[in-house]
Amino acid sequence: MPPHRVPKLPRARPSEMLCMGAAGVGVLTPLYLVMPGAEERLARQTTKWAPRWERNISFFAPPVERTVRRLEPPVARAVQRVESRLPLESMAKRVDASIRSGLGRVMPPKPTSPEHASPKPIMPLDSEYPPIAVPQTNVLGYLFDGKSDSDEPLWIDSQRPEHSISIRQGLQWTKRIGLGLERLGLQRGDVVLICSPNHILMPVAFLGIAGAGFVFTGVNPAYTADEIAHQLSDSTAKIVLAHPSVVDTVVEAATRVGVATDCIFQFSDKATQEHAGVRDWMTIVASCEQANGWRWPDLEPHVMAAINYSSGTTGLPKGVCISHSNIIVCVEQHKALMADVVARARDERWVCFLPLFHAYGQVISVFFAVSLSIPVYVMPKFDPGHFIDVIERRRITTLHLVPPVLVFLYKRLEAHGRDLSSLRVIYCGAAPLSRQIQKAAETRLNVQVRQAWGLTEATAGCTIVPPGFHDSAGSVGKLLPSCQAKIVDDNGREVEVGQPGELFVRGLNICLGYWKNEQATRELIDDQGWLRTGDIATHDERGWFNIVDRKKELIKVNAFQVAPAELEAVLLENEHVADAAVVGFNLDEGVERPRAYVVIQDHSRHKLTPQDVRSWVASRVSKHKLLEGGVVFVDDIPKLPSGKIKRKVMRDIAARDALELRRPTSIKSKL
Repeated sequence: MPPHRVPKLPRARPSEMLCMGAAGVGVLTPLYLVMPGAEERLARQTTKWAPRWERNISFFAPPVERTVRRLEPPVARAVQRVESRLPLESMAKRVDASIRSGLGRVMPPKPTSPEHASPKPIMPLDSEYPPIAVPQTNVLGYLFDGKSDSDEPLWIDSQRPEHSISIRQGLQWTKRIGLGLERLGLQRGDVVLICSPNHILMPVAFLGIAGAGFVFTGVNPAYTADEIAHQLSDSTAKIVLAHPSVVDTVVEAATRVGVATDCIFQFSDKATQEHAGVRDWMTIVASCEQANGWRWPDLEPHVMAAINYSSGTTGLPKGVCISHSNIIVCVEQHKALMADVVARARDERWVCFLPLFHAYGQVISVFFAVSLSIPVYVMPKFDPGHFIDVIERRRITTLHLVPPVLVFLYKRLEAHGRDLSSLRVIYCGAAPLSRQIQKAAETRLNVQVRQAWGLTEATAGCTIVPPGFHDSAGSVGKLLPSCQAKIVDDNGREVEVGQPGELFVRGLNICLGYWKNEQATRELIDDQGWLRTGDIATHDERGWFNIVDRKKELIKVNAFQVAPAELEAVLLENEHVADAAVVGFNLDEGVERPRAYVVIQDHSRHKLTPQDVRSWVASRVSKHKLLEGGVVFVDDIPKLPSGKIKRKVMRDIAARDALELRRPTSIKSKL
């Protein structure tokens, strides 16, 4: 064999050479592409030397293959350890240092806290994670194409586990519902409203409605007739599916807004008898044989799938328009930063008590569950005892919670002494959670708590604590892939690192706007696509976010602003306090002061006075945060099903109490 000359390449950094050597197996190609100047150098040399390299391949291939086989395992392990923890440029520097020191592999320290994250970001803040590739399809195509043949239970009745729906059955139910609604004469874009507690047919009803080209909207079954009437009227729903337990209330609401009784159907996972002229919904559902020949329409990704109504904590709820693409993007974003859960999906078991008329419950227990084939035990609503039973008996692995439920888990006696060792991680969102509560819960439950943050207008989420980090600062994590953020002051100027301001977000998960409310949509999303969240937040030099509170809920004490969530967190640190809500209390002289409504633990009802609580808080906060508005013991705190405090209700109660200002602060109130 004639000798072959090796082409002389320009001097490269070790990390570049490693990347070129490993490119054949695709190990570190992305790392090479971000090296300054490396891509251009490689392009020039490739053009010049390509013909000679082709002739030399037969000579170089065997030793290269042997080298790659030797390097692949340690490099792959190293990449796996760091790919979601360190920015690529930082990783490259470690590669160089490692190779020069003769170690021959990447050895980054295992990060244990956000201190190991990226350098100081510049606003707008971009997610440090690679953009997601968005499948250009609709929800049913995304969830079911190629994976509809499993008979393993997917949605399981938590009270009757023998009743369940598999993916195969779920697709069949979805098609039966979609075809049935088509035969009723509904047109594309018509709205179908569901008023029901959770049950195992709720997910397939959502999918059948949206998949057939109609629009799902859900209403809280605890609503009054007036509240249901508002959503019926605002959504212009053509068909209503109402659980038997709320049929009378729904009929009353429908009568007020002119919706005929023959457009209302009883919606349950059990057979029902006609009541008040309302038939069983099974009378409109297609048969299995009919559904087998039906294929859902090929909907464009931008088509609206749902109208999820905002919480209405400060006023009437507004309809948030969510597209098929929004849903798909949201699932893909969370998959990217829940990699450990995705990796062990076959061993995961979840429980759903979050309402399925709410975005949080839908994303986790419908779309995410189908996407990963994770079984979900469906509870009608949150019941403390049953919740603990399900975790213990069904060996639940991952919880998706709201702060009040997390507080219950580590504070209430019902959870003590129970075997919750199957839990691997707890995700908590929908409302602020202090670092003190997070730490206490982690200690008591011996499981990591990862916070996340989002809003209905962003489909569900925008930030999350990624795997590999143990955050003890109460952070809501980092931006999801394909997401941007900025924090500005009241004048619209970007704030410095660590300073509070209103959080704006932008990305593929941002909603289409508010339903039939152009003015509110313009106030929500500006011309550049930035969504005003209404949340006050801070960010640090590493791109980690903390939520302070809702902007409208801040209490103005003289020249200072006090976050109710901060004082509520302080109150919940007290072992005698079961729950708490803080609101601004307007005194006669027009000065607003913090006032706390507190639920005392059952075993502490005679051990604590309101003054004890005030003194306890006073020893832990600044002067302007003192509970000068008083402390009131109450039986419970009114909350939405999502776990958020009904702030408007609390303000009304405070206004009522202001009329009785002269009474002692130990007034006993019942909400």
